[in-house]
Amino acid sequence: MERVVHYAIPFALAAVAAVLLAGLWNMLRGGSPNLSQKLMRWRVVLQFIAIIIVMTAIYLGGKFPM
Repeated sequence: MERVVHYAIPFALAAVAAVLLAGLWNMLRGGSPNLSQKLMRWRVVLQFIAIIIVMTAIYLGGKFPM
């Protein structure tokens, strides 16, 4: 379980960064405002998931020291 959490953190952070960059790119090139809004909403959801994963890693790190 601990190994899964440690691999999930970089994946979650990369997903947040990718969606953020896609949303910014869409806004900068004058793309659809609806798509930008959708991407920014996805970013918020992915950030929440990333926070949950990081907090789980901290909890498990304190419970099962390496």
